[in-house]
Amino acid sequence: MDAISANAICALPGTAPTLAGEGAVLDERGLEGTVVALTADHHAYASEHERATRAQIAWRLARLKKSRFQGEYDSGRSYATPVYFVPSDTLVGSTWAGALGIQSQHALFGGVVPHPFVLTKTITHPLVDPAAAAPDGWCHAFAGQVAHAALAGYSAFAADDARRAGLRLLARGPVRVKPARATGGRGQQVVCDRQALEDCLAAMDTAEIAAHGLVLEENLQEPVTCSVGQVHVGNAVASYYGWQRLTVDNQGHEVYGGSDLTVARGGFDALLALSLPDELRLAVEQACIFHQAVESAFPGFLASRINYDVAQGVNGAGRWCSGVLEQSWRVGGASGAEIAALEIFDEQPQRSVVNASCFEVYGDGVVPPPNACVYFSGVDAGAGPITKYTVVEP
Repeated sequence: MDAISANAICALPGTAPTLAGEGAVLDERGLEGTVVALTADHHAYASEHERATRAQIAWRLARLKKSRFQGEYDSGRSYATPVYFVPSDTLVGSTWAGALGIQSQHALFGGVVPHPFVLTKTITHPLVDPAAAAPDGWCHAFAGQVAHAALAGYSAFAADDARRAGLRLLARGPVRVKPARATGGRGQQVVCDRQALEDCLAAMDTAEIAAHGLVLEENLQEPVTCSVGQVHVGNAVASYYGWQRLTVDNQGHEVYGGSDLTVARGGFDALLALSLPDELRLAVEQACIFHQAVESAFPGFLASRINYDVAQGVNGAGRWCSGVLEQSWRVGGASGAEIAALEIFDEQPQRSVVNASCFEVYGDGVVPPPNACVYFSGVDAGAGPITKYTVVEP
């Protein structure tokens, strides 16, 4: 059995632990179609623990869809149709998606975007002016559509544009500088004056800025980050809000440590029908505005797994703010909890709300609770000892 199969172990309530992989024990009588994992970029999201998590999620999606799980996608192999993909990252361009037979959100757990920049945080903000450098396909109108759903900020694809944007924002308070491809808060810096901005930009790769972009955004003091998302699998739809937890990795860095989700059966209207505090209701509404704007501004966009991070806190001027930071249309850190909720809804038709949590714990000697679904437990070559699991409240 391969490393992915050996490390991805979990059980549903009332069942024995099952190994996810091509050797998984699964009664295939009456199954239709195929589910496969797809490593879209061998340099991104391809670590051992990420591949194990993706394989486990794909296997559980196959159970929900009553399909066969056939491991990692092999272009030279024939599969029973329809084929359902679980990619490691958002797919870029209709050509590749079309070659795989992906014509709608029902063919994948993730998303497809028409241009590379659309999947990054750069779409959240406008350019510093209409003449600023921009990638092919840039939509100037988009920023106006999401202005009330985002924090104050700019996106830049040239160092000079970033400098002008940063100086303009510094007049309002401290500025957070975020490389477009950085995840989990890595690589971000807060600058408080012109010299700090100059030093920050001087240390950056201008080719990286030109190719992928940079975000400059008002900095919030002690922000709280809320996740708002939705998943579509077959005829099932579930929407959620949740809170991220931070933890310390094996190198002593503060990183993502999991999420606590409240998941409602149905669309965002079902989520908004719950009793929510005003700030949380605003976060859900801002995520809806952002998602609708993406669908309108970028033809060719489709997604069955959507997640928006919404930050709320006080800016440099002392004003409370709320806005979408970035989006994710791929398997993410919260996906284990998302799938667990779908499984509960499938098993218990009377349930309308589920609370589910996922955990990423670094270090040795981690013992998950007895009712946990363990996605990975071992030593990853890059991350070191790590345990990833999901728990659903009874």
